[in-house]
Amino acid sequence: MKNNSPIGLKRACGSAIYRAINRAPTGRVALRNDAAPKVRCPQSSVLSPQSSKGFSLVTAIFLLVVIAALGAFALTLSNTQTQSQTLDVRGARAYQAALAGIEWAAFHVSQEAASSPAAWAGCLPGQAVTTGGMLADFAVTVNCSAVSAVEAGSTLWIYDVSAVAVTGGNPGDLNYVEQVATAKLGR
Repeated sequence: MKNNSPIGLKRACGSAIYRAINRAPTGRVALRNDAAPKVRCPQSSVLSPQSSKGFSLVTAIFLLVVIAALGAFALTLSNTQTQSQTLDVRGARAYQAALAGIEWAAFHVSQEAASSPAAWAGCLPGQAVTTGGMLADFAVTVNCSAVSAVEAGSTLWIYDVSAVAVTGGNPGDLNYVEQVATAKLGR
């Protein structure tokens, strides 16, 4: 059952209809459910086409700003991932350059005569090693110290070798990479 009382109309259509019904010549309008007149509620000015002319423009500008912000975020994320991948590759190459320094020392230690009374003459701190190919942009420094032990009349030499491979620049620079490899060699 519909509520067609003036109060129900006031709630449904707003106070303008309610005031118009209360000003009827009889002073009061009695409405019945079976013969209820159709009352049209006036359109709100907020929803009228005349007042929503600029709404499409505002919506379009908002969407453009949101899409531009998403594009900028995607570009920043892509650049960050590219830099991270580049540093990963450079780190792996730096490690290979450090291993090349260890292998350089191992080669020279293996060339020494067995049971030599003196340590390898190249076992010094701060030896610069030149690398080539893909490892050419790394500076490799090999540090070596030797300790001797006599066992069954033979002199054994134990070499503690560390190699540091770095790129140019300072720690904290964007493309700075440093890797260290260590090994103990015996002869």
